[in-house]
Amino acid sequence: MPVAIQQALKFGSDQLSKLSSGHSDTPELDAELILLFCLKTSRNILFTHPDQLLSAEQEQQFKALLKRRFNGEPVAYLLGTQGFWDLNLLVAPHTLIPRGDTESLIDWVLEQTLKPQSILDLGTGTGALALALAQEFPAANVIGVDVVEEAVQLANKNKTLNKIENANFFHSNWFSAVAQQKFDLIVSNPPYIDEDDIHLGQGDVRFEPSSALVAKDNGFADLFHIAHLAREYLAPGGCLLMEHGWQQAAQVQQHLKQLGYEGVASGVDLGNRERFTFGFVAA
Repeated sequence: MPVAIQQALKFGSDQLSKLSSGHSDTPELDAELILLFCLKTSRNILFTHPDQLLSAEQEQQFKALLKRRFNGEPVAYLLGTQGFWDLNLLVAPHTLIPRGDTESLIDWVLEQTLKPQSILDLGTGTGALALALAQEFPAANVIGVDVVEEAVQLANKNKTLNKIENANFFHSNWFSAVAQQKFDLIVSNPPYIDEDDIHLGQGDVRFEPSSALVAKDNGFADLFHIAHLAREYLAPGGCLLMEHGWQQAAQVQQHLKQLGYEGVASGVDLGNRERFTFGFVAA
């Protein structure tokens, strides 16, 4: 028997509420997003036509996606898209899912007197940071690099999807294929989780690529590697800005100071935790 939109929504929310392993903290929202994806329509229909019946195909797809979500698969991977800043980004299992906390880095840049003309995003993934900064600084030349070729292809698709002209993406293992040039701003959200961290076996991160999550040396290897090499690529007065774990700020600050960066400090994410650190090279 066909089910109506409001019935399907309640069914989905009830199913996801039964999760005991904490995969869904927002069962109502998850069910709503999945249902709207199956209906291929906007949220208005939930209020204007709650009695509209789902087709057999829509109901089948909805239940199949609910099952995958029940098993822990992230909603963003199910839908293939994720909002970030003012962007709509395609996502795929070979890249991290862009998160709201990473938007804090962009907020920080916009609060400064920085007027970067050249920006480099290391480990760009979906292109989230690079594209958001390119959007905010349309006169800047923005480059995003990633060691995963599929990520580069995805970032280029997101560039086209969001109609951004001043960003370019290519394959590089950090700085390995970046021409020797100077950037006003280098940003990165690199792997920073300890390979023994128990959280790697919990929630959405179980489905995300470990290469984008895990770093050696208790999670600091890539952060320190980037900090060391970035000095050669920063213009006078240029800034390095890196996201990291909420307990890593003090050690990242110390390392940047040892390398000779100036004005080193950390900023907070949406939960008021120190989640990114920045430093400047001498002007």
